[in-house]
Amino acid sequence: MGLLNWKSKPIAVIQRLPSGSFTVDSHGHVMTTTVASDFPREQLGDIAQQVLSLFREAQAASLPLAELSLHFAEFCVTARDMHGGAIIFLSPKNMFANSPSAAGTRL
Repeated sequence: MGLLNWKSKPIAVIQRLPSGSFTVDSHGHVMTTTVASDFPREQLGDIAQQVLSLFREAQAASLPLAELSLHFAEFCVTARDMHGGAIIFLSPKNMFANSPSAAGTRL
């Protein structure tokens, strides 16, 4: 019976890391974007909310924060405050990992 259940399990979906930039208003709504359309807009909204939250917390603590950079193992997020809104830049650290032809390319 376990063999039959194996076929019905959902398959995990792997997404490419996003690359591009987007602007958001003070409510976190995405205004413009150069991020690929196959990247979920909900996740862009989540990133925007976290960035805006950091800017608001810095303002509440009277810390002048105009730009922030978050560096993860394979991904960078850079954001600039735009008087309530923000412009957010997303970039994978390995640019070749984001290109469709990278799978067949050897150096």
